[in-house]
Amino acid sequence: MDIFYFIMQSTMFFMIPLLIVALGGMFSERSGVVNIALEGKMVMGAFAGVMFLNAFQNPDPAVTDHGILLIALLVAMATGMFMAFLHAFASINLKASQIISGIAINMFAPAFAIYFATFHLHEQHVPFLNQFRIPSVPLLGSIPFLGPILFQNTYITTYLGFLIFGISAFVLYKTKFGLRLRACGEHPQAADSVGVNVYKIRYAGVLISGALAGMGGLIWTIPITTRFGGSVLGYGFLALAVLIFGAWKPKRIIFAAFFFGILQAIAQSFSAIPFLLNLGIPAAFYNMVPYIATLVLLAFTSKNTQAPKAVGQPYDKGSR
Repeated sequence: MDIFYFIMQSTMFFMIPLLIVALGGMFSERSGVVNIALEGKMVMGAFAGVMFLNAFQNPDPAVTDHGILLIALLVAMATGMFMAFLHAFASINLKASQIISGIAINMFAPAFAIYFATFHLHEQHVPFLNQFRIPSVPLLGSIPFLGPILFQNTYITTYLGFLIFGISAFVLYKTKFGLRLRACGEHPQAADSVGVNVYKIRYAGVLISGALAGMGGLIWTIPITTRFGGSVLGYGFLALAVLIFGAWKPKRIIFAAFFFGILQAIAQSFSAIPFLLNLGIPAAFYNMVPYIATLVLLAFTSKNTQAPKAVGQPYDKGSR
């Protein structure tokens, strides 16, 4: 059971950022704006958050300070929103290709992170201290079965991820804003005819997407490293696959995020699993498995998933 609990705990580290970033992509694409820039927004959010931690966190490694982590998450969100604003302006106001705009952000983000880190710190990697792991949540950590999975060796960001999932599902299906967002992604002309400002709704969707992607970048970084090097190892693209596999619906997205999260957890910790270690398979194979699974699943399921009808189409108020 110890190995099972270890894998489940590791799954949370990989699942939660995938869930948050995929939900961010959902808001953007449900509004009608393609968002393949999730990778770049994750990088920029992680970089800004880690730079904040590098500058302001307590240098004592024994100190646990969740307050500084929450502020760093806000910094990451603000940075992601700034990058999202650039993407929204190009896609909505200038009616530029949403794909090219996203690619530009993905190319810009790691180059900027490495350049700024080298200029400011004289090295490409930004160091920080991981002071945020919770060994065991009081009382909850002793709950049988669920305690070791959710409340031991965890981070406050795990619970933040589930909270964002609940809020996202509620906003999308139970609020006027969610109804208007979905309408703008399906038939913006019809939404406009009843007084919905399509441009504002799409801006809101893209900005929410940027905030969640920036946050997800920092949440992905903290448990797995203490030196950020300007890359999230393709997790933005994996989150995009989670979004598509989840059919742009929160309930399916969370299951898709769990599936890819557990594949990543096994890939990263296979050496601690005697059965897998004794197979003698090279580590590179396990690292490839999540991405191979992504290609296979998308190949077989993409025909049965329906993207929002107006996604990727610039809206012209004068056209009908």
